[in-house]
Amino acid sequence: MEKFFDNILSSIGLNDILDILIVAFIFYKILEFIKETRAQQLIKGLLVLVVAFFLSDLFNLYALNWLLRGTMTVGAIALVVVFQPELRRALEYVGRSKIVKAPFGQLDKEKAKAITDEFVKAVSACSNTKTGALIILERETSLTEIAESGTEINADISAQLLMNIFYEGAPLHDGAVIIRGDRIYAASCVLPLTNNKELNKSLGTRHRAGIGVTEHSDAIALIVSEETGIISMAVDGKLTRFLDAKKIEKTLLNLYLSEEKDEKVMIFGRIFDRKGKVKDAGK
Repeated sequence: MEKFFDNILSSIGLNDILDILIVAFIFYKILEFIKETRAQQLIKGLLVLVVAFFLSDLFNLYALNWLLRGTMTVGAIALVVVFQPELRRALEYVGRSKIVKAPFGQLDKEKAKAITDEFVKAVSACSNTKTGALIILERETSLTEIAESGTEINADISAQLLMNIFYEGAPLHDGAVIIRGDRIYAASCVLPLTNNKELNKSLGTRHRAGIGVTEHSDAIALIVSEETGIISMAVDGKLTRFLDAKKIEKTLLNLYLSEEKDEKVMIFGRIFDRKGKVKDAGK
């Protein structure tokens, strides 16, 4: 037995170790990507079918084996159709360049701090007056197609301008504002709604649109409820609610200045998952 293991170890080279590590890393990223998403449940169902196929072959259940074999023959095409949203997000994630920083990341700290203050003033004022607001901050994934659905503004970021845009009765108050770098790029933009059927029923179209755009891109959505004045933030398809000015300021600075990369998922120690339930990430 000892000689057997010695032969195995002696035949393993650096290339083999590197190969194993790369494959392990790929599987780890895939599992991380599908964790707590609709794909997780679909994969569980797929594994049940695979196990049933092998068991039917083992126990000579010919009719069931024939049915499962036919199902698996067209399974590749079915997987592409069923997993289309997840595959799109995965390809967009892979395609995002980590070498070139997002436009906002190119700002110096003082400029980023000044712009963040304008966002905080705007959402705080909207919250106090219960004015509905939806601000989308573009990062690495381009939102040009979405911006083209609205009206181009290309103006400096200021709290007064944002408040005027979302003022009820203003021509551009419906829809979302797209922020590109240090500019208000467009307003009254139409966003894709989330397809998640398990969201909290109390969340309206504004929140569903904010979540939807972050499912299709790496954008950040700041949302102010028109009914309650509650401030929320959506990142990577996850919604965090009941935010105050200090938490928003800290998170935006962390994200834009890349001081704490991990904050983009676990924000403020409290996370609202895709079902709208609160998770305590601080423990």
